[in-house]
Amino acid sequence: MTKRAPVYPFTAIVGQERMKRALILNAIDMRIGGVLIRGERGTGKSTAARALAALLPEVRVVADSPFNDDPDQPSTWSDVVHERYERGEELPVSMRRIRFVDLPVSATEDRVVGTLDIEKAIQRGERHFEPGVLANANRGILYVDEVNLLDDHVVDLLLDSAAMGINVVEREGISFSHPARFILVGTMNPEEGDLRPQLLDRFALSVDVTSIDAARERMQILERHIASETDADSFREDWAPREEQLSQRIAAARELVDEVAYDRRDLYAIATLTSSLHIDGHRADLVILKSARAHAAWQGRTRINHEDILLAAELAIPHRLKRGPFTDATMSIDAMGDQLDQVMSEWSEGDDAAEASADSEEEQAAKKKVSP
Repeated sequence: MTKRAPVYPFTAIVGQERMKRALILNAIDMRIGGVLIRGERGTGKSTAARALAALLPEVRVVADSPFNDDPDQPSTWSDVVHERYERGEELPVSMRRIRFVDLPVSATEDRVVGTLDIEKAIQRGERHFEPGVLANANRGILYVDEVNLLDDHVVDLLLDSAAMGINVVEREGISFSHPARFILVGTMNPEEGDLRPQLLDRFALSVDVTSIDAARERMQILERHIASETDADSFREDWAPREEQLSQRIAAARELVDEVAYDRRDLYAIATLTSSLHIDGHRADLVILKSARAHAAWQGRTRINHEDILLAAELAIPHRLKRGPFTDATMSIDAMGDQLDQVMSEWSEGDDAAEASADSEEEQAAKKKVSP
């Protein structure tokens, strides 16, 4: 058996804070919808994705399920586990490290979504499903290097599953479904061609990474990589306390994220920000809200604030800005901060009062409907 190469610690990665933040937010809430990392070779894209998988906390799974079903979430169970439960079978539970699944560029649709054995279904009346990549990646990380070179149809399948959290395969009137909630990480070198705008928009977050210019940081990169290559086990042991601290912080944020609150002023700020930038569709608005809540949970708070929205917008908006033939589709965080300040200031006390009055009127109307 070939020994796997040790994974470089996530906390040892120098710089690239925006990339690390995007990955951590997706780790806190997989419902965000993945991240696209664009940059030249040698900027740590694949290193960061693999490092994230190594530090994430273990998850409870139905032990003998190939779909990593969550025993505590019956609404997400695969058809196989549902059928076993309905037959009264015991569902053994175990802890498992999350999987890091590397999707090759040559992957076909059947390899990704899985296949139904139609012959067995017709001849024996048995529904047999051969799991694919999406099944293996459920509750883990699905990594696609050079995603821009992957067939557009396959990219669509991946993005659909990342958004919906479920994979449904139908053949000849027979269907099978299983959970497919994963952190989708796509990486690409723009010099080798870009993704179509329609596919770019489907990635929740996007980060452009470049080589680090600061001499001291470049020196740190050299020192850490030499130390890792010289004695990988010792290097990982040195960084283990920081890795464990980060792992526990992510686990705590996962428990907290659904409790993070927001109000109509926050929604107004997000909606006005995206509309003022002429962002098509509503996906960006949802992504910003989910990412802002994840960032608040990361900070240990149960209420989103201006900073959460701003940092989320910084990751969700740039790749959705319209590109003209002579324009650069970028926007600085300072510019978005100024835009957000202006939006927030437009929500006056009068707006708060109007919202409160509207809510009161709705409550009164509801009471009248239920009164005898």
